Amino acid sequence: MSGFISEFFGYNASDHSNAAFEAAMRKNCPFIGAPCTKTLSRDKSISGVCAVRQVSEGSKNVICCPNRLYADNYKLLSTIAKMAFKKEARLYAGRRAVIRARQEGGAVAVFGKGWGGELRLPQRQGVGSYFVDWILALLNSSGELEEITAIEVQTIDTTGSYQYARSELLMNRAIVKDTLGLNWENVSKRIIPQIIYKGQVLQREELCKSGLYFVAPAPVFERVLNRLGGKWKLPTFPSQAASIHFISYDAIALPTDGVITPLGLIEEYATTVYKVQEAFSSLDLPEGNVYRDAILRSLYPERFQ
Repeated sequence: MSGFISEFFGYNASDHSNAAFEAAMRKNCPFIGAPCTKTLSRDKSISGVCAVRQVSEGSKNVICCPNRLYADNYKLLSTIAKMAFKKEARLYAGRRAVIRARQEGGAVAVFGKGWGGELRLPQRQGVGSYFVDWILALLNSSGELEEITAIEVQTIDTTGSYQYARSELLMNRAIVKDTLGLNWENVSKRIIPQIIYKGQVLQREELCKSGLYFVAPAPVFERVLNRLGGKWKLPTFPSQAASIHFISYDAIALPTDGVITPLGLIEEYATTVYKVQEAFSSLDLPEGNVYRDAILRSLYPERFQ
């Protein structure tokens, strides 16, 4: 497989503005306001790659760095907090929210990387993990905990290499093809089982009334739903403790030189953890004797001409 880098240090790869050049020179992530945390596997140098696309005609940009989804001062978290809690409240890191809630008539405490830190959860034996990317906790005007929800963020992992493409972008602002591919296999092997497990854990939380929010770029969102058999296999349900909200979060405008392309909520699809588990276990099997027939075609090709 082969592909191109489509976003680099926050800006479109074809962007030749001063802002795009300066961002690449500083090697800072404009979304988290800190040095880019994505590194190359070979030498651990800063990557700067936010999104990629495949060579095939009609292929879409696919965000490959989770930090890209946190543009506009983590607007994603505010959007989901409003969806889950059905009210407007400002977000604050961890314990800071207690005082703010008393001052402002309510607030949302955020626990996640760069915010309120990691929550102390019991260690799990065997497979599976309790940890999610984000926990949002609604506090009332007295600063007391009222409700919680959780967010899992998933972009796409890449295969192959984009080291040459990155070097050309960094040195010459040139877009060149490289051997990078997209690891869609993770959708089946890792992402969906994790969604199911974490959705079941949240269902047992008495303060979780809206379940799990699974956020992904549009192409990943579509691939996950297709792997589950499409929407016809996943009937919608009202928000509840057992909910899994599939959120498509992606670009909402065309690229413009000198401007970071804004992101927004494209689509939400809410079902339950039971329906996801049922769809994931219900495989579409081929007809019988596929191995036999493939062997016969290989051994005796003249019989099938």
